[in-house]
Amino acid sequence: MKLPYEAPFLFVDSIMEINEQSVKGSYTFKENEYFYKGHFSGNPVTPGVILTECCAQIGLVALGIYLLDEENYNLTHPQIAMSGSEMKFFLPVYPLEKVIVSSQKLYFRFQKLKCSVKMYNSEGDLVCSGTLSGMFKNNIQ
Repeated sequence: MKLPYEAPFLFVDSIMEINEQSVKGSYTFKENEYFYKGHFSGNPVTPGVILTECCAQIGLVALGIYLLDEENYNLTHPQIAMSGSEMKFFLPVYPLEKVIVSSQKLYFRFQKLKCSVKMYNSEGDLVCSGTLSGMFKNNIQ
């Protein structure tokens, strides 16, 4: 997978399933993630913006790259611009927790992808859900 991210801002451990309509992947939040130092002192909780980013990396970017590859766009340095995010949060995620993100394509046209995403904890409980959309561009270098 050609994800344009690196540690400490890569929130994908594995892509378990991917096809033209959906993707499913996982990430385990490490105990020493940089954002836990200040969110919250003495009681680290994964920020909602990071949960949204994890959903976006798995549910939007990985699927978008897959779809563009299927259309023979030959992405070498993909650029992604998030154009919309509507998320609802239901449960906290703590250090060392594994999450599973599943995403369903709502539409993909003119290199714009919109998806319905859901994140579950390892017990199968819904952590957050919503819709994400973004534009894809191949930055040739």
